[in-house]
Amino acid sequence: MMQSTFPILSLAIWVPIVFGILVLALGRDSNPGLARWLALFGSLVGLVVTFPLIQHFDPLAHGYQFVEKTPWIDRFNISYFLGLDGISLWFVPLTAFITVIVVLAGWVVIQKRVAQYMGAFLILSGIMVGVFSALDAMLFYAFFEATLIPMFIIVGVWGGDNRVYAAFKLFLYTLLGSLLMLIALIYLYYVSGGSFEIPTWHQVPLSMLEQKILFFAFLAAFAVKVPMWPVHTWLPDAHVQAPTGGSIVLAAIMLKLGAYGFLRFSLPILPDASHALSGFMIFLSLVAVIYIGLVALVQQDMKKLVAYSSIAHMGFVTLGFFMFNDMAVQGGIVQMISHGFVSGAMFMCIGVLYDQMHTREISQYGGVVNKMPRFAFFFILFSLANCGLPATSGFVGEFMVILGAVKFNFWIGLLAATALILGAAYSLWLAKRVIFGAVTNHHVAELVDLNGREFLILGLLAIATLVMGVYPGIITDSIQTSVTDLLKHVAVSKIN
Repeated sequence: MMQSTFPILSLAIWVPIVFGILVLALGRDSNPGLARWLALFGSLVGLVVTFPLIQHFDPLAHGYQFVEKTPWIDRFNISYFLGLDGISLWFVPLTAFITVIVVLAGWVVIQKRVAQYMGAFLILSGIMVGVFSALDAMLFYAFFEATLIPMFIIVGVWGGDNRVYAAFKLFLYTLLGSLLMLIALIYLYYVSGGSFEIPTWHQVPLSMLEQKILFFAFLAAFAVKVPMWPVHTWLPDAHVQAPTGGSIVLAAIMLKLGAYGFLRFSLPILPDASHALSGFMIFLSLVAVIYIGLVALVQQDMKKLVAYSSIAHMGFVTLGFFMFNDMAVQGGIVQMISHGFVSGAMFMCIGVLYDQMHTREISQYGGVVNKMPRFAFFFILFSLANCGLPATSGFVGEFMVILGAVKFNFWIGLLAATALILGAAYSLWLAKRVIFGAVTNHHVAELVDLNGREFLILGLLAIATLVMGVYPGIITDSIQTSVTDLLKHVAVSKIN
């Protein structure tokens, strides 16, 4: 673990936060244009400063890279401790990229409190990068909890008619789970001899009872964030009420925070409990994959359908993590990144339709291809990616998880594969009802095809989806060493 001479990670965290504060300070409702352009510039700078992370990352190196460590609260041995490995590498540029998308998505749609809207997303972006970069547990916890504040405001202020209910439900679910995680962090601080450093905790011996109790404490926080069945009920409400930008960030990045927590805390710190409870985690994941896929089939609201599909796809992620083989864990990480592009694009497509029709009811649509052919192309592409079409990013992660599942247990692999059928069913049925057929009513007849801004957003997401689908080695080559190291570590008992 070599300390970085240049604070690239700090720039990735603080550049969007500083620009967010500037937007809040300088933006006025009398001049929303300034807030928009400053937010776009800030998000682009935030994206550019992540490029050196990809450029200079050594995929063959073991341990953490770009490490920064500065004492923060000496009395409790808390440090400003940052670093990346292959597992966390791609989530930093993904977060910055999605922030650019979100700023562009709200360019025209948001007319009131523009500065506050843009500022909230920029600040949220920096905080989420902090979660993926933190190697001090209290720093991780501070960032992890801080994500709730801007998202609560985004849903509660710019959401739909039932936004206050959805915002409070999101806040309470995630906060209650995180309080149990805080207790676990404090316990690990004492048993480790007074350290909050996550790499140090990876070496701390613990009894099986200790590990199981701590495992469920972490599960309470991370399962809600993913979200796993049965603590998933806040997500459809949050998605339906959130503005388009809020839904994109929620699906593309915030759901990944919980899954990332399993890789950074549960597996390496509690390996014996992770193995002992793997059957329980696989059961919960399969319920999410199959049952929630069936729930998605009967939805009449487009956002709810895609929200439930997100829960099913994240079920693949947790399924991969708890089968303890290289292919499955890598597949779970690839699925997380792919889901960021595909789900973000699906919510953007729904937002484009909603901005013109002001309804998300599937029954109100039909024949959209006749009026919006360019939009229909993107909608079909992302629907196919959502159900795992080969040559799209959606296929790669799910295929790797299924391969890993078959290696672990054939019947689990077979059950996981049914998700591809369910995914095709709800994605293609949605596309059929919305896009194809004759124009069903005068509202659809008045639709206007994509403008340049919308085409740019969906075009960028389409390129990312296809490049990752055609050449997944960009991702898998950089994560392989870290995943192998993690699995070697998890294979060794820590029972004292």
